[in-house]
Amino acid sequence: MQPLRRTLRLDRGQRLQAVCVLGTCLSIDINGGAPVECKWFSMRHTQNIEAEILNSDISNQKVINGEKLWPLSSKTMVELQMSAPSAEANDGKVTFAYYGKGSDAPVDKAGLYLTAVEISLDVDADRDGVVEKNNPQKASWTWGPDGKGAILLVNCDKDSLFSRTVDGGDEIMLSKADLLDMSRMVLRTRGPEKLPAGYHLLLYISASDSQNLGVFHYHNKMYTHVLGRRKLFFKARYTGTNELEFFVEGLRFPDVGFNGLVTINASLLETMVEGIPETPIFTDMVTFRIAPLIITPNTLEPVEVYVCSVKDNYLFLKEIKSLVSEAKYKIQICFEYVNRGDRWMQDEMEFGYIQAPHKTFPVVLDSPRDGELKDFPIRELLGPDFGYVTKVAASSEVTSLDSFGNLEVSPPVTVSGKKYPLGRILIGSSFPTTTGRRMTKVVRDFLYAQRVQSPIELYTDWLYVGHVDEFMTFIPAPDKKGFRLLLASPATCFRVFQENKQEGHGDATMFQGLETKRWTITKILSTDAIVQENNYAQHCIDWNRDILKQELGLTEEDIIDIPALFKLEKNGQALAFFPNMVNMIVLGKDLGIPKPYGPIIKETCCLEDYVISLLKPLELRCTFIDDVVSYHKKLGEVHCGTNVRRKASTFKWWQMEEP
Repeated sequence: MQPLRRTLRLDRGQRLQAVCVLGTCLSIDINGGAPVECKWFSMRHTQNIEAEILNSDISNQKVINGEKLWPLSSKTMVELQMSAPSAEANDGKVTFAYYGKGSDAPVDKAGLYLTAVEISLDVDADRDGVVEKNNPQKASWTWGPDGKGAILLVNCDKDSLFSRTVDGGDEIMLSKADLLDMSRMVLRTRGPEKLPAGYHLLLYISASDSQNLGVFHYHNKMYTHVLGRRKLFFKARYTGTNELEFFVEGLRFPDVGFNGLVTINASLLETMVEGIPETPIFTDMVTFRIAPLIITPNTLEPVEVYVCSVKDNYLFLKEIKSLVSEAKYKIQICFEYVNRGDRWMQDEMEFGYIQAPHKTFPVVLDSPRDGELKDFPIRELLGPDFGYVTKVAASSEVTSLDSFGNLEVSPPVTVSGKKYPLGRILIGSSFPTTTGRRMTKVVRDFLYAQRVQSPIELYTDWLYVGHVDEFMTFIPAPDKKGFRLLLASPATCFRVFQENKQEGHGDATMFQGLETKRWTITKILSTDAIVQENNYAQHCIDWNRDILKQELGLTEEDIIDIPALFKLEKNGQALAFFPNMVNMIVLGKDLGIPKPYGPIIKETCCLEDYVISLLKPLELRCTFIDDVVSYHKKLGEVHCGTNVRRKASTFKWWQMEEP
């Protein structure tokens, strides 16, 4: 690593005072400080200084009165470095003597008093949770298993009961627990107790980064906000050999126009004369990358299930509670005084997490849909080590596609050799040739800006509600692949019905026990409108099937088709004809599947039997939950009405190859 260089100019007849930061090479222009008539010079220095003479004709050296003289030229330079921090100010001394042609005594002299100090601004650049000293790669940021560069968490939780909003929203340290969310930064100095007059240390950030980070400093038993927002610089006290401790917080996630990288600088400033602006003689820099928000896929282990209690879902709630209890997970019920009748827990929010080497905690991403559940994420979830973030869009821009039933994540995949160890985000959009509905730009831009889960846009505008969870989901599998993709399939449903008709069960009816029009297998298969509408629905699903196979690197063996039927509304958009079984809740090996109310054959539902036979080899347990009245008739299913917070992936996002 090349040393930093700093040029010093001599003043004849004077001894300059200068501070030399260890690792810095001082370049002295010898000729520029010499009297015009002088042709040689000599040099003496103390033992704590290393010196090298450049561009002097060594063959013309001479000795006068025991003093070795070097010839001067227009390019003669002396390079000085100090070998250790000074014990006291000005303990490094260099004297230059100038000799004229034929003279035996110096014509003039010049000199330097040098004070050596060691300065390093340090962070956890090797990502092991410890702030090491002067990592040579601390100013850059690289991805991968051997990557270097510090990591910053967005301080988006609320550790103090006295906070009105997320911790990063203020400039006050209300709780020491808040420090654990921040990244340590240490300004280390070694040297004499005091520097010569005219020198001081300055920490500073750019105006653009002031909106992205905040820095607290521990001094006099207090934590003071010293950098961020309106504070671009902080004068740090030099007190000899010491460590000044700082805590750095992220204020915003990567987004449009912000790649997540922030820098902090520490400079040693020098004032030549009072009233003249000071100049930096040494600068150290550290770089952080703000951790992205990572959304969790179905295949990660659940932690807690969330569901609403509303006036007409008592039986549904009872079945969900039983399923969660059997699966041995926790459940949180949102009651009507909070949900105000809004039952769509999946649509209101999406769970993810943020992670640094020193800390990981869950974060809820609040949808811009802003239904009656809008207060739940910030009122009931935001708290100690539970973060919150939302993206605000103009109400005129928000559509059904901005609900987070339209935001899913694949399990980890490898596509044409490229690894996505945290999976890929899936969002629904409009058909490429139409001007239909899309997820609002602020949310799409935010998801793309996180980088580590490269989003895929699917075609969902053919659906009345328009969510990806209406035709697909992922389930765990006990093999090397680790998962299967489930796709709603009208073609599979028709095939199951045809097989049962051929076996003499054409008169078996759907929706038994429900106050609704009953459909026999024969009637469904012979109704042209149903057949044609579902051929169209299958065509739309197949369009997405091809995208998913290509973008997730899947084969047909990775996909399981689940029977489903759709019906078109007057506007040509599709709704589920019977409860849509892919719209399920996945709790490890336990699946909560909408009860399809399919044809009863030999005392059991043939659709349930078919799905059980498909999933049993994967060691999955199927529980069919009646959601017809409380969710299906209101255009949603089990997945729409529930949400699951899951454990973080064991893979560390910064170990990815650059996405």
